[in-house]
Amino acid sequence: MPQVPPARYLLRAKDLADVRYAEPITVDDLAAAAGLSRAHFSRMFTRTFGESPRSYLRTRRLERAAALLRNTDRSVADIAVMVGLQSVGSFTTSFARVYGLPPAAYRASLPPASVHARVPSCILRRDTRPPSDSRVKRAHGEKTDDVDSP
Repeated sequence: MPQVPPARYLLRAKDLADVRYAEPITVDDLAAAAGLSRAHFSRMFTRTFGESPRSYLRTRRLERAAALLRNTDRSVADIAVMVGLQSVGSFTTSFARVYGLPPAAYRASLPPASVHARVPSCILRRDTRPPSDSRVKRAHGEKTDDVDSP
């Protein structure tokens, strides 16, 4: 039997969780976005996507936290707040349960974030350019030590 695509109202709620994961969003907010009661929404969401709305939201937050741990040097507490979690302790416990390591150990097992830093090539050229000579060549070939003189 072919699988029926999820109803548009469930996708609306899922998209809301994907976009606003860092905000203090609740299952009630997701149910309201879908236009369903909380209980019916939770049953339909779980049946359709294979996990509860709360679990889905936590998964999104932990995925984003893992990306921030890989690509930034922000503290674990900052990252917990950035992804919408209020308690560093519960963040550490949840993260370790999903990824097998606490956040600090996860970060330590990866290359430093500076390896992933993307700096525009124009900035790299500017900052790696050799220092300019203090003497400036003038139009007639003469050199001067004072750059600002006429």
